[in-house]
Amino acid sequence: MSKIGIFYGPELGSVEKVARVIESKFGAGKVELVAVKNANEAALQQFDKLIFGMSTIGKTNWDSEHKDTDWDVFVTHFDKVNWGGKKVAMYGLGDHVQYPQHFVDALGWMYERLENTAAELVGFCSTDGYTYEESEGIKDGQFLGLPVDEDNESDKTDVRVENWINRLINEFGY
Repeated sequence: MSKIGIFYGPELGSVEKVARVIESKFGAGKVELVAVKNANEAALQQFDKLIFGMSTIGKTNWDSEHKDTDWDVFVTHFDKVNWGGKKVAMYGLGDHVQYPQHFVDALGWMYERLENTAAELVGFCSTDGYTYEESEGIKDGQFLGLPVDEDNESDKTDVRVENWINRLINEFGY
């Protein structure tokens, strides 16, 4: 059974915290955490099962003055990756109170970068139980990954992650 690569960014915040929760739910030795800040296409090639974790940062994403994020740099490596046989799931952090019109938009942005690759995208979630106004992270009535709001609903994170992992185990064929 091959390890799952959890690629996350940014480091040292809620995205990394959720990566560690996912790691603990899968169990020791079954996943490898990789900060996208330090990763390239060779790191992606090591795994057939991938989880991408990112945040929808807010104003900086809609401000042309913002600096590139770790993900902006990392996605430039995607065209060098052989996506055939890879399964990719995503989780996204958002703030449904402060940014209800852009809740977990990053899931949609990442989906757009992956949808025309040979990767199989898995791990979609129902919108039930979430409060928001709009999201680019939704397609065909489902979130394109696991939405997490650590700012306002951190008490729901463990259960949401656990339920998601239980589905991913089947979707990953793990």
